[in-house]
Amino acid sequence: MLILGIETSCDETSVALIEDSGRILSNVIASSAEAHALYGGVVPEVAARAHLENLPGTFEQALKAAGVTLGDVSLVGATAGPGLIGALLVGFSAAKALAFARGVPLVTVNHLEGHLFSPYLRAGGDPARPVRYPFHGLVVSGGHAELVRVEDGRIVPIARTRDDAPGEAFDKVARRAGLGYPGGPVIDRIAARGDGARFPLPVGRPGDGTDDFSFSGLKTAMLREFEKRGVTGEKVDPDALSRDHVDLFASFQRAIVTALLERVETVHAREGIRTLALSGGVAANSELRATLSAWGEERGVEVLLPDRALTSDNAAMIAWAASLRFRREGPTAFRDANARSRWPLGQPAA
Repeated sequence: MLILGIETSCDETSVALIEDSGRILSNVIASSAEAHALYGGVVPEVAARAHLENLPGTFEQALKAAGVTLGDVSLVGATAGPGLIGALLVGFSAAKALAFARGVPLVTVNHLEGHLFSPYLRAGGDPARPVRYPFHGLVVSGGHAELVRVEDGRIVPIARTRDDAPGEAFDKVARRAGLGYPGGPVIDRIAARGDGARFPLPVGRPGDGTDDFSFSGLKTAMLREFEKRGVTGEKVDPDALSRDHVDLFASFQRAIVTALLERVETVHAREGIRTLALSGGVAANSELRATLSAWGEERGVEVLLPDRALTSDNAAMIAWAASLRFRREGPTAFRDANARSRWPLGQPAA
């Protein structure tokens, strides 16, 4: 079976073709991040227009790179939510039209579910790793921080962010510091040469007994540190920062990683599942990857890390999630196939 995946939930336009074994034949991504950088974040209307411009060419490139034609496609999977509704409609409408015209099944995919299963994919052209249930999944991205238990045919939410997600915190802090957008990669590079234990920044811990995440307090603490140090928000050279600022960013990143690790440790101690799959854009963060890997080795837990090429929004993960969902549930009825801006992980499409 050859699966066509389409992803347009935010600022990346992506089309991929994979086999049902999970072997990636092509995974083409066109990013509009440069256009959004002018505004310090994603602008929904700009994103939707960029998808309209980029999708035809991205589609043609994906077919060419895979060495196939549209007539070879057996299944179409597309992101139906959550995301920016205007952006979603561009890719999802195209997917519905292609599936209907070709007479092949359509599968609606939750964007977060795509991330959730992405650590099982291999970017080098090999088939996917076998998916063994149950496992814990930690999805950490610009808009989400979610910890779930994944069973065969069921996703059970355990914890989610109450406010800012880690990726949002990275972006807002970087923008306020004059480091541009997106903030995660540049802060990761800065933190690599700093002392993450120097500044005692707050680690969010909701006091109501839940396992939820909270990063708004940390973000606010960083903005206050900027005020004390006279940070104006004017553009700066990341390589020319003072030692104080480098250590401050390292401490900020350490606080985020610590909060994530604490929740993982708590849930593992309670449920004892032996596999943790990390995913989402923040899964590219060097300290988070190293910290969770070391924790897994110490606890005897298999920690699956996605290839960095598959941490950003991409259609290969959507095609893979579509393949897994199709095996469990079959195709999505066209009358039920709708895009939606909100779609909590673990809830049905309808």
